[in-house]
Amino acid sequence: MAQNRVKKRSLADRPGSIHYSPDQNTDSFMKLVSYKKKGRTQAAMLVKDQIFDTDGMDITVPPAMQDILEQWEFYYPVLLRHHKGILESKRDHVVSTPLHKVQLLAPVPFPTSCRDGYAFRQHVEAARRNRNVPMIPEFDQYPVFYFTNHRSIKGPGEILCMPDHLEKLDFELEVAIVVCKQGINIKAEQADQYIGGLMILNDFSARTLQMQEMLLNLGPAKGKDFATAIGPWLVTTDELQAFEVACKEGHVGKTWNLKMKARVNGKQVSEGNLADMEWTFAEIIERASYGVDLYPGDIIGSGTVGTGCFLELNGTGKLNHKNYMEQWLKKGDVVELEVDRLGILSNTIVAVQTDCSILTKKKGLATGTDLG
Repeated sequence: MAQNRVKKRSLADRPGSIHYSPDQNTDSFMKLVSYKKKGRTQAAMLVKDQIFDTDGMDITVPPAMQDILEQWEFYYPVLLRHHKGILESKRDHVVSTPLHKVQLLAPVPFPTSCRDGYAFRQHVEAARRNRNVPMIPEFDQYPVFYFTNHRSIKGPGEILCMPDHLEKLDFELEVAIVVCKQGINIKAEQADQYIGGLMILNDFSARTLQMQEMLLNLGPAKGKDFATAIGPWLVTTDELQAFEVACKEGHVGKTWNLKMKARVNGKQVSEGNLADMEWTFAEIIERASYGVDLYPGDIIGSGTVGTGCFLELNGTGKLNHKNYMEQWLKKGDVVELEVDRLGILSNTIVAVQTDCSILTKKKGLATGTDLG
């Protein structure tokens, strides 16, 4: 890995950690969104509570987020200029729509790929402790990720779940970045230039399916391929400069002092901070791009923050309390992931009415017959 690493400091000592109070209003931030408009996806800018279509502000800017990302270095300054004009009331002629009148989609509704990392030490240590196995030394040697289904990206709103998904259904509290320019063999020291912005990510996980298939040392696949929610908007890295903090000792790349919380039906169940990432997005990009092109529109998740899923919380609870009752998401539950400056991503669990199941197709060991 790279030399000249930044020395580790506590959050209290890191730049950006004391400039803003937790309840600071972010109306002045430029937030990019996508929503459904006349049967198609429309890219837009959210300013306060108003939606401004990208092509409505400037006919040279495409109406699709993917097209904007593919020419990010050209269109981003144009969007910044219009954002500044709107804040200064110099764009009164531009038509806008109230936020409450649109249904937001994922900010990047059709990503070119979706990788998810494993970057938070607390989560990995807790998960292994709960399984009574030692911390894996390879965690400190290189960052890892897996590919998930980039065609199952969801935004705020309903998450449709098949019956097998509801067998130990879980959330995962994460942050994701979107790549904004093409590159291969990207060095970690330059990788932050490839990040267009940050958004919240919820890696919905069907744990029964996941645990079954991972017994074969492959996956996760069916346990995680049905829904990955991102949103509610994309915040560009320029808007987060005041919250940048030093990465962990021996690492390189940006990280941000952003508190992360998860609530289920209004009750807080998780809390962490993006600055606790051991491996930075820059380092994950370096590994992901080795011998492989990354493209504008690629999404990369951070992995689960410490305490950021029921799987970890249940394991810790059972370790500490013999009569601990496991908790999992159920039909009708509302999951809210909140990250400072990135908003609140809210999803409701909806059960698909069907008797279709692959768990019941599991074969018997002796006869090879279906167990169901």
